[in-house]
Amino acid sequence: MAWYGETTRTVELTSETAVWYHNGLPPVAIRWVLIRDPQGQFDSQALLCTNQQAWAQAILEWFVLRWQMEVTFHEVRTHLGVETQRQWSDLAILRTTPALLALFSLVTIFAHQLLQGQPLPVRQAAWYTKALPTFSDTLAFVRQHLWPVTLSYLSPAKPDMIEIPRDLFERLTQTLAFAA
Repeated sequence: MAWYGETTRTVELTSETAVWYHNGLPPVAIRWVLIRDPQGQFDSQALLCTNQQAWAQAILEWFVLRWQMEVTFHEVRTHLGVETQRQWSDLAILRTTPALLALFSLVTIFAHQLLQGQPLPVRQAAWYTKALPTFSDTLAFVRQHLWPVTLSYLSPAKPDMIEIPRDLFERLTQTLAFAA
């Protein structure tokens, strides 16, 4: 069976159909799948699916594939503030999350376009090494390409010095302070 970051993994599965019932709601027909790791490296767990015709292995594969979405949501929570919104109305919250996910997508698309098939540089720290780039690396990479464009149209044609208006300098300083 395909597994997180591994080629294959052996797990034990059992599955059957049932009815899911909750007070005040109509019953829902489901297929349940119990997963057990014969090596004991992870806890047994149950998966539920409303498609009663789906095979147990397919349900487990769908569950494993969701990992990419989990990573995406973790990144947008960490770097874009999803789930920390402070709006006063439900409608504002409903607009904010899609806007932040769109921002996440735009940054990713910009980076992909700027890289043109080249690998994304991974920023390292002496106390923290990582094998793969994160969204933080992507965001910094895009910022490094967007900020000079904003500044260069205000600057004289001297290649060794750029004058920055005080308001813009203060905005950049504040942005960098919060981004660090």
